[in-house]
Amino acid sequence: MRRVLAAVVAGFALAALSLAAAGTASAHATRIATDPADHAALTASPQRVSATFNEALQRTFADMTVVGPDGNLWSTGEAQVQGAVIGIDVRPLGPAGTYTVNYRVTSADGHVVSGSWSFDLTVAGSGTPGPPVGSASGSDGSLPVWPFIAAAAVIVGGGAWWALRRRA
Repeated sequence: MRRVLAAVVAGFALAALSLAAAGTASAHATRIATDPADHAALTASPQRVSATFNEALQRTFADMTVVGPDGNLWSTGEAQVQGAVIGIDVRPLGPAGTYTVNYRVTSADGHVVSGSWSFDLTVAGSGTPGPPVGSASGSDGSLPVWPFIAAAAVIVGGGAWWALRRRA
């Protein structure tokens, strides 16, 4: 009985020591400000939108878009990262309504953080939109899955055929 009790106490002591010695987990980047502000009501088009984070961002894989109430792309050019800020230029806006800013950034710890905010244009502008969002690059930008499934089926089928042929 003493051995069991000693093993339990030792286990608790070891667990407490490992928890006390554990370092703090690195947190992902957190958006702390936007320009224009979230849910802002604007009477004129901003020339640029930006988001500020609580830490410097990696430049790799950073992206930002502005999508209008018409479903068209209103941002132009490439997103730029400078320290803790990501921003993108905006075309002169067109229809009145809600514009959504979408972003994807890589935090200092390497984790991808994405999100969005919106602002309202209360007075219609005369700007010309970019392409509809789904066709900005000809697709949604993601890779299709079916080629990988087909390749896996061919590999598994070929392996099974080879194994059965070898047995004969």
